Amino acid sequence: MNKLVKILLTTSAFIACLSISSVNAKWFEHKFNVMGTAAEIRFYQPDKMPDQQTQRLLQQLVDVMHGVDESMSPYKPSSELSLINQQAYAQSVKISNDLLRVITKAQHIAKLSNGIFDITFASAGHLYQYREHIKPSDNELQQATQFINYHDILLDEQQSTIRFLKPGTKIDLGGIAKGFAVQKCLNILKQAGVQHALVNAGGDTGLLGDKFGQNWLVAIKHPRQADKQAALLPLASEAISTSGDYERYFIEDGQRYHHILNPKTGKSATGLVSVSVVGPDAMTTDALSTTLFILGKEQGFKLLEQFVGYEAIVIDDDLNMYFSKGLSTN
Repeated sequence: MNKLVKILLTTSAFIACLSISSVNAKWFEHKFNVMGTAAEIRFYQPDKMPDQQTQRLLQQLVDVMHGVDESMSPYKPSSELSLINQQAYAQSVKISNDLLRVITKAQHIAKLSNGIFDITFASAGHLYQYREHIKPSDNELQQATQFINYHDILLDEQQSTIRFLKPGTKIDLGGIAKGFAVQKCLNILKQAGVQHALVNAGGDTGLLGDKFGQNWLVAIKHPRQADKQAALLPLASEAISTSGDYERYFIEDGQRYHHILNPKTGKSATGLVSVSVVGPDAMTTDALSTTLFILGKEQGFKLLEQFVGYEAIVIDDDLNMYFSKGLSTN
């Protein structure tokens, strides 16, 4: 990958796109809220696709997003994820194909990262309430972190079941579910014959093709100035995911408590304030942006070498920006 990264510090929306070069282009666009964030779908209607079929396709994509939310949200008592957290210690729980795929991927990255990406972080993570500025006591955290261990998840891919080995284990897919939803939508669009599309859910964006011979321009938010951007990336046929300490957090006694927890401590990861990962699969970029955030620049870039076709931009707590080897800057 060899991309010219343009560093900008100007007011901008999160996604900035080049003008459409074809005056006859017929774009379909829909914005909505799902999975606790703003989502957006844009795609160019293929020439042979009737408007009615296009509308059905758009509705299918929206339904996919909401379906992932209904299945994988830790905040919905009736979601598959919530039922797993309630029942999986007592017995094996049957899970859907989508949930099986996401947890299998999460476990794979957990193994490669030596447990730095660990969906059982929720065993301590559920004790934080960011809107209410609530954090666990040291004693509560000590008790909860003993249940953070991805090895305590028994996943039977043949039977599509999951079980926990310890009673206090909980899982959360916040570091991978949105990327999965984005990638699933891209796959549906591709199968329908769409060649130019953008799907975005919060910090996760997936792209099909370019925008009529020109790249899409995707902005990385400035981590400390909400109305500015830190970088502008020209991308095509790729995904990009950003994890930042500014998404869900509160500050108390000068310390920032945010939702990206180090599974080794149950506390907010420190050292970096933003990590963006670019690559061919949105579910993988989503998980890797979280993983690199916790690992830090040096260890994160080293881990990234195991993932062919993936690159990263990280911003440390002094607001210095660094790029992995495959990205060049001018």
